[in-house]
Amino acid sequence: MSDPVSGMSSSTTTTTSGAAGAGSRGSALPLRVEVARQLSRVRTRWVGVLVVALPLLLVAAFALGGEDDPADGSASFVDLATSSAVNFAVFALLAASGFLFVVLVALFAGDTVAAEASWSSLRYLLAAPVGRRRLLAVKAVVAAASSTLGIVAFIAVCLLIGVVAYGWGPLTSPLGDALGGWEALGRLGLATAYVVVQLSWVGALAFWLGTRTDAPLGAVGGAVLANILSAILASITALGDLRAWLPTYDAGAWTALLQPAVVWDDMVRGLATSLILTVVFGVLAVIGFERKDVTS
Repeated sequence: MSDPVSGMSSSTTTTTSGAAGAGSRGSALPLRVEVARQLSRVRTRWVGVLVVALPLLLVAAFALGGEDDPADGSASFVDLATSSAVNFAVFALLAASGFLFVVLVALFAGDTVAAEASWSSLRYLLAAPVGRRRLLAVKAVVAAASSTLGIVAFIAVCLLIGVVAYGWGPLTSPLGDALGGWEALGRLGLATAYVVVQLSWVGALAFWLGTRTDAPLGAVGGAVLANILSAILASITALGDLRAWLPTYDAGAWTALLQPAVVWDDMVRGLATSLILTVVFGVLAVIGFERKDVTS
């Protein structure tokens, strides 16, 4: 990572063992400062570009591909993507939630602490003084907010571009059910919220790994790899009921929101599994970082 570390003063080079300890307290690193620092990162700008560029690429792909009517008369989300702006946004959410959003969440969460260590600025932050728990709390809040904003912005851009390209209309599911445009918009909002919360375990895992390594890509890659392995295991039917407690098993349960009568069971289980793992990895991050000998 080559991003410059802004807001660092030469006066912070005096190390204070008490400030670096687990119980140290300080008023340094206000939330607004961390927000400004993360917004100035090159990777944040590239995420912003991707949020706008990907929906445009999807529209271009549909335009080049033309209409594709299934021979058997059945339809899928991709076949219905161009029927309305809401359908387009639903397809984009389905396409992005499996991998793109996983990388985005892992990037914002896994890079934030590990990047400081890779820049050799982490020890200076702790000597400012910034308590270790406060540093983790501020960085976790900003990482979570950044991930959420990125996902919500992507869906919002998809809706806006979808309105221009395909117009406003009802949401049609592959089963033939239809929801009015405004009701469908509310369901899409709930689906987006579900995806954000369901991916919280990926962010928490990446954040924990980021406190254990000085290599940001290692933390990000480790969380993405864990998601891939969980998805593979979730597809193995021989595991039986054990699959239901894998964090990726109910990753797509939000599609139940696209039906007139919503069945909540799978979504509740998916949220419960993700939140339990989020708490576990969060506690591990705090305990491990408080005991860590910070030398970079």
